[in-house]
Amino acid sequence: MNFISLLMLAVGLSMDAFAVAICKGLALKKIQWKHALIVGLWFGGFQALMPLLGYLVGEQFRDAIAAYDHWVAFGLLLLIGGNMIREALFENEETPPDAALSFRPMLLLAIATSIDALAVGVTFAYLEVNIWSSILLIGCTTCVISMAGVKIGSLFGDRYEKKAEILGGAILILLGAKILLEHLGVL
Repeated sequence: MNFISLLMLAVGLSMDAFAVAICKGLALKKIQWKHALIVGLWFGGFQALMPLLGYLVGEQFRDAIAAYDHWVAFGLLLLIGGNMIREALFENEETPPDAALSFRPMLLLAIATSIDALAVGVTFAYLEVNIWSSILLIGCTTCVISMAGVKIGSLFGDRYEKKAEILGGAILILLGAKILLEHLGVL
């Protein structure tokens, strides 16, 4: 996987965290760098940890599914991306945003926004990818995008939340298609 594809993947994975960070920014009365940094570190840290865990699990099964690993990668990215788009388009939650930045709420949000990164980590086990540079890029990208999300949320509200999730889902689906087409020799 080349750097541009990996960066696109990192941006796509960070869109759930970005959408939640926008909500955090909307809920906080007065934004400080400390708030943005807390959100960025939680989300970026978990977005880096989960692909590593997924990679370690995927390594256990690599030989068993080597003949169709490209289909596994495509299927997982299609499901993750499709689910992100579905949630953005069809789930209409009218719950007020939560401003809490304490351990428990942030832990739960960080896990919830990084489950898709766990599945992507499984696909890394079947692709030619340096896991350490990949998780570093994913974590840093998510941290920066999440920090920006807090600021954007404080300025613009939830106007961009659904668009961010749709964009992230589309990026993941396109990357899955690219992996499959490259393996089939079309690209």
